[in-house]
Amino acid sequence: MPAFRPRHRRRGGPWPPLLARLALGLLVAAALMMGGAGPAHRFELLSPGTAFDLLRLGAYLALGAAVLGLVTLVAASLCRRWRPALTGGLVLLVVAAMMAVPWQLMQRAQSVPPIHDITTDLDAPPAFEALAEAREAAPNAVGYPGEFADPQREAYPEIRPLLIDLPLASVLGAAEAAALDQGWEIASLTETGLEATATTFWFGFRDDVAVRLTETPAGVRVDVRSASRMGRSDLGTNAARIRAYLDALQQRTAP
Repeated sequence: MPAFRPRHRRRGGPWPPLLARLALGLLVAAALMMGGAGPAHRFELLSPGTAFDLLRLGAYLALGAAVLGLVTLVAASLCRRWRPALTGGLVLLVVAAMMAVPWQLMQRAQSVPPIHDITTDLDAPPAFEALAEAREAAPNAVGYPGEFADPQREAYPEIRPLLIDLPLASVLGAAEAAALDQGWEIASLTETGLEATATTFWFGFRDDVAVRLTETPAGVRVDVRSASRMGRSDLGTNAARIRAYLDALQQRTAP
């Protein structure tokens, strides 16, 4: 009769794989919340406040997954359970990648002033007329907030009018084409300018743009105003939009 041999018990018992599964579960939940918050608002399934709450909760869950992943990595390594240890390490890496974008946004928020209305003409910004009704229904004002002028001068000194030595009709055609190139939805086109709406990619926030063309002895002066419909700070989005638009317009009108 063969001698009875007790079954070998793996070090750490069921805990290393259990911790790994919990870390993965938290990671998946965090990814769904953080990744789905923007599209849910874009398709009008969630209000802005609820979408941001979902994003914030997802970030907290991601941090929890990172902590649990670290515990799994250490505990499984001490028990020489390499598969759970690898899972814990992968969870840490994925959380780091997920948090990179929110971290960059936080850094950007600290480096730019909390304003949401940018213009190349601080004394007489282009007005919203065709989009006035849409902006009146939104939290931010239709008119330009005068208190934004000094912060803009300090933060974005490069936001200035563009002077183009071409006939007005030629500049208008290029201005419309450049706006369409940016993916804007044109709401109004007149002989001296246009108004359009730009929609952000992830959350689908709608920002409005007014382009004004003025004939001068030196050429056509192009002024642009870009303003968010909601939110105190735009994290530099409107200034970046104006820079990109003027660069595109300059390329279209270059000799």
